[in-house]
Amino acid sequence: MQSDAHKFHGLLHSAALVEGILRRELAPLGISPRQARVIEAMGRTSPVSQADLAAAFGITSASMSTMTDRLLVNGYITRSTDPTSRRQNVLELTDKGRTLLSGIDEAWAAIDDVIRVALGEDAAAFFSLTLRLRDTLGGTVPDTRTVSGAAPDLAGTPALATASD
Repeated sequence: MQSDAHKFHGLLHSAALVEGILRRELAPLGISPRQARVIEAMGRTSPVSQADLAAAFGITSASMSTMTDRLLVNGYITRSTDPTSRRQNVLELTDKGRTLLSGIDEAWAAIDDVIRVALGEDAAAFFSLTLRLRDTLGGTVPDTRTVSGAAPDLAGTPALATASD
């Protein structure tokens, strides 16, 4: 079977290439793309329950724990016991973690620029179509917590495939 027989293959391959470029952009910050996604989401929602964050990214609590352990060791986040539910942990960005937000934004802007250069005048349509695809598939952008205190749905944030980063 030819690899181009399935149209989404180009999307998967392109996403892997873009993630490689993003990894290089984030290298000076000392974080991986997946860590950047968590930090950026926490910049919008912090403090947030570790369990809610894991559920929002569609990964197990154990995987999120592995990810947050690395962020804790590097001083980017704090973890404390939820005062309303002693069985849950609450995560919050530290000042050091917050300083990464501008660097993450710069790295993501650089990726947007790479795509604009690669696609030229088709870039605007591409970006529009990616948002449409995300929305149609049920994704959303992390924003603020709901009135109930539950974490927002982070499903629209690029998925955390593994916690190995």
